[in-house]
Amino acid sequence: MLVPVLLFLAGLVCLIKGGDWFVDGATGLARRFHLPELLIGATVVSIGTTLPEVMVSTTSALSGHGEIAYGNAIGSVICNTALIAALTVAVRPGRVDKAALKTPVAWFFAAAATFALVAYTSGDFGRITGVTLLSMFVVYMIMTVRQMKGRPDTAEPEEEIKELPLWQELLLLVVGAALIAVGANLLVDNGTLIAQALGVPESVIALTFVALGTSLPELVTAVTSLVKGHSALSLGNVIGANLFNLVLVSGASMTLSPFSIPQGSTIAGRSASLVMDIPVMFAVMLLLTVPALAKGKLARWQGVVLLCIYAAFCAVQFMM
Repeated sequence: MLVPVLLFLAGLVCLIKGGDWFVDGATGLARRFHLPELLIGATVVSIGTTLPEVMVSTTSALSGHGEIAYGNAIGSVICNTALIAALTVAVRPGRVDKAALKTPVAWFFAAAATFALVAYTSGDFGRITGVTLLSMFVVYMIMTVRQMKGRPDTAEPEEEIKELPLWQELLLLVVGAALIAVGANLLVDNGTLIAQALGVPESVIALTFVALGTSLPELVTAVTSLVKGHSALSLGNVIGANLFNLVLVSGASMTLSPFSIPQGSTIAGRSASLVMDIPVMFAVMLLLTVPALAKGKLARWQGVVLLCIYAAFCAVQFMM
């Protein structure tokens, strides 16, 4: 039991460091080719922080562990919202850019509605659903790139960033991607072993430990943004990552290896995912985004309530 736990933790370290190096390398290359900072943040960084979820979910689906692929996507959305964004809001609430928030929020709920429709009707996530979600990802990215290119870069330069040699940026990109792949394999294989040894369903491990582990890049981004006084940046990154978890992470997993909704845990004779997980995903996102869109600011009570919801969610998962 000790070896799987140590390898599981090693997988988390590989994911965190790999994601960090991948983002550094990709951002360096983007700056080298003079892409706007807004464009870098909306595309390269958001995708980079979601790469651990992509690798874990696709690896799980291909190895026949669809419960981990399914649970990781929903669990990451809940973790990003009710833990990471909640911490930011609870510590430093502030104003948000309603105009910038509308598009990613609208796309998230469109993707979530598509996901929920399949879950509550057939419960089988096939390649058609996967391709549909991936198509939404492509359209969203094209729209975002066009929007950012058409917007003047008015941000003042914070400080001169030391540019790395091209070979170092490429090395960071390649090594980072390799570490993410290795970490994903360690996480999935040993997470499955730990779940079996403890008698805990794979979906529960995915919704809690795996989801938290793969959300660590977003957590690092949130803490860094908070320390530097850019809490709005943290909120945008979380909402973007949540969208990518559904359209990119789930879409890629379904397309490569279709799976069905987990049946391991039940509430009142129905899948726990239908009764609790999906409703909680919608609830925490509504609680985070609706007041922000209505009032243009976030309140500390939102963060506190979201943290309480996350604690209760995790407790219920392990009590079932």
